Amino acid sequence: MTRYGLLILPATNRVYARSAIDLTRAELEIFGLSALDGQIGELDTEVVGGASYVTFTGDGLTERDLTVLGNLSAGYALFEIVGELLRPIEWSRLDRYDDDLLTIQKYPGKTNEQFTKLLLNVTLLASDWATEMTSRRFRVLDPLCGRGTTLNQALMYGFDAAGVERDQKDVEAYRAFITTWLKQKRVKHRVLESGPVRRERKVVGRRVRIELAPTREEHKAGQTQLLDVVNADTARSAEFFRPETVDLVVADAPYGVQHGSRTAEKGLTRDPLALLADAAPVWARLLRPGGALGISWNTHVASREDAAAALADAGLTVVDAEPYRALRHRVDQSIMRDVLVARRPA
Repeated sequence: MTRYGLLILPATNRVYARSAIDLTRAELEIFGLSALDGQIGELDTEVVGGASYVTFTGDGLTERDLTVLGNLSAGYALFEIVGELLRPIEWSRLDRYDDDLLTIQKYPGKTNEQFTKLLLNVTLLASDWATEMTSRRFRVLDPLCGRGTTLNQALMYGFDAAGVERDQKDVEAYRAFITTWLKQKRVKHRVLESGPVRRERKVVGRRVRIELAPTREEHKAGQTQLLDVVNADTARSAEFFRPETVDLVVADAPYGVQHGSRTAEKGLTRDPLALLADAAPVWARLLRPGGALGISWNTHVASREDAAAALADAGLTVVDAEPYRALRHRVDQSIMRDVLVARRPA
């Protein structure tokens, strides 16, 4: 049985860095269960030369398996452990664009990029298409997309990305960022739509739709991705996207400290349960059967049991396997973040 050591990517956020090893162990176990046919075993942590490694055993990992593992949210480098020596293992990632697509934006309240990637990964791995991570072009919806961190990670993977955001300033900031970035990087793209959405002569929202591809050759061959962002209330998502057209719904809910969320009945609230009661049934209808929804929230303002009940009420089946219960971690003094993943039954 081959033994491996995974070197953790340094995190710019010190608090998240302290949680990174435990989160990586849980994420690695989820990868093993869902996409690698149970090949990952004997997870441990070891310090080698002053650096911390997550160690594990794996038998007969193929090139495809290594491509899957290359997308671990905090994975920096992989080594085979041979006695007291570390032998570098070549692996590849899904990444289609330069990494500054994820890192260049800086603004208050931005979700850590490593956590965004983890949330997308564990949601994907709960879907019926976990084994197709490296071959399927998933369609990802972030119904609380803010300034687009999740959308950018989906684009980085080569997926189609859709978002809904109530705050027009956030949508405008993201539109300005992504169009400027695409031009500066000379990424082949075409703006399909940018402006107000009107129905019965009334403005019901604003929308930005962009077709893009990482190379001119792929664009010419029609191998394009679609970015689709709507400025509207998330509970109205079904007015802009058809039922059963989304593979994954991924959302980082407002933490109820500096930011709240709005619901139709209560207006501005710091209770994520009110948001889930209002919007989760809408999100669930957009999911294809076999698709998955992943959401993170602050457990100081809502318990895991209550959040799970809200997703169950929306017709989803919560994934409650042990590694999915090991994703809870501290963000700061007022925020203890947890992750819930649920599937729409096939």
